[in-house]
Amino acid sequence: MVKKIKWANGYLWLVFILLYLPIFFLIVYSFNAGDVMQGWEGFSFKHYTELFADTRIIEIVVSTLLIALLSSLIASIIGTAGALYIYNLKYALAKNIFLSLNNILLVSPDVIIGASFLILFTVMGFALGFTSVLLSHIAFSIPIVVLMVLPRLQEMNQSLVAAAKDLGANNWQMLSRVILPVISPGILAGFFMAFTYSLDDFAVTFFVTGNGFTTLSVEIYSRARQGVSLEINALSAMMFMVSLLLVLAYYIISTRSGKNKKRGTRLVLPASEGL
Repeated sequence: MVKKIKWANGYLWLVFILLYLPIFFLIVYSFNAGDVMQGWEGFSFKHYTELFADTRIIEIVVSTLLIALLSSLIASIIGTAGALYIYNLKYALAKNIFLSLNNILLVSPDVIIGASFLILFTVMGFALGFTSVLLSHIAFSIPIVVLMVLPRLQEMNQSLVAAAKDLGANNWQMLSRVILPVISPGILAGFFMAFTYSLDDFAVTFFVTGNGFTTLSVEIYSRARQGVSLEINALSAMMFMVSLLLVLAYYIISTRSGKNKKRGTRLVLPASEGL
């Protein structure tokens, strides 16, 4: 048993090393005084200075963050509404059909989704640019939010909704004061997942971008084809730190909500015992 645990720990460490070693290598060379990744020439912030002086890349970063923020917000609203609709379906067959359609979008290749949106926008005569990228990101983010929110709804104690009805609450009051607070961790998780997917997406964006508009992933790909610049290393290092901060923020928020839930349970139990 001990040997199995040691082998499992060793395998886990090996996987983490293979995943994070290239990222560590990329971050280290972002501080290289040289212009290529073929030798260390000293520590320098030169590439970070060049990055902040590059107005085009700064505009692209702002556009990428704006797309990710708007798409994740809108997808969180639509996805939450969709999860509520699926959860309240009375017929199991209809519920399974909607869940299957949602899961198909999750496992479909990004190339197919991107090509489909390109054909759709072309047939409709829709100009490619900011709006086409935003609509595409909203579309592939909605199933992610549904997948995150639906388990929270299934775990929800139905006695809370029944008690709210008995106390005379209308549908809006039950939604805003009972259901949404319970499923808020799922909505938050869906938002962060959608934000991350939008921020990292390349394949779908590559098909639907145009008219001079581009995102960070497409720009990095275009520049990498001309030769890898250490300015890209500096940009990638900063984006990696942003991702770490997002993960840390989500961990802190989820931990606090978990503590508040436990605290609320402790307060409810003595009151129910008194009754």
